[in-house]
Amino acid sequence: MTSVAAEESTGTAPRRARGRWGDRLLFGYTWLIIVWLCLPIAVMIAFGFNDTKGRLNLTWQGFTVKWYGRLFSVPDLTTALVNSLTIALVATAVSAVLGTLIGLALGRYRFRGQGALNLVQFAAISAPETVMGASLLSFFVQLNVGRGYWTIVIAHIMFSLSFVAVTVRSRVLTLDPAIDEAARDLGATGWTAFRLVTLPMIFPAVLAGGLLAFALSIDDFIITSFNSGSTLTFPLWIWGAQKNGLPPQVNVMGTLIFVAGVLLAVGNALLARRRR
Repeated sequence: MTSVAAEESTGTAPRRARGRWGDRLLFGYTWLIIVWLCLPIAVMIAFGFNDTKGRLNLTWQGFTVKWYGRLFSVPDLTTALVNSLTIALVATAVSAVLGTLIGLALGRYRFRGQGALNLVQFAAISAPETVMGASLLSFFVQLNVGRGYWTIVIAHIMFSLSFVAVTVRSRVLTLDPAIDEAARDLGATGWTAFRLVTLPMIFPAVLAGGLLAFALSIDDFIITSFNSGSTLTFPLWIWGAQKNGLPPQVNVMGTLIFVAGVLLAVGNALLARRRR
């Protein structure tokens, strides 16, 4: 009784009650956001199993897995998906290499123009896609370069590069320079020290930046639409076909891309935890 009276007199009990209600509201709000984000993905996955009888895949008509067996039965859609995958892979590979080098330079060294380079990186991330797409279009027009597959690749490298560089730079800033110096003192060359010491420590960041670059590339619509010419990517094909109805194969392909992304993200998280 004495402790209860003391809590009431000091106001501890009301604060605890408010804290519990705050925790419950935060818990409920968190799950509301999770459901809100996952609901469209769940609908996409579900309608990949819809036994639709026509081209419109908007109402549930029964369960089937036949669309997974007919995944590549729409030639134009298959071509668009292949274009998106190859463009994303090339853009990711180039962005990962160049972005890692830029991230290392920004995180480890001090040089003239470093502030300007940092500003350019963050400007590229924060710039609206419409502005970047129009700017790249003007750039290609000035060079008299025909728009098509390779202009899309270059455009995707341009906007993905900054995301990789910023991710790697954040990791490099946490490293102890003495580790690399110790490797050099033991006789390792600069390349050997980087390959055996620095790279394993920053690899999770490189992989995370690469996954982000891949996701941005394969999903991009606005910048691609400015610089695609006659080349169709997966998002552009969906935009053009949605007026007449999207086939279930779109849902199946979206599901497979989503599952692959989740598996890669989980693998990266496990790899990062294992290296700690």
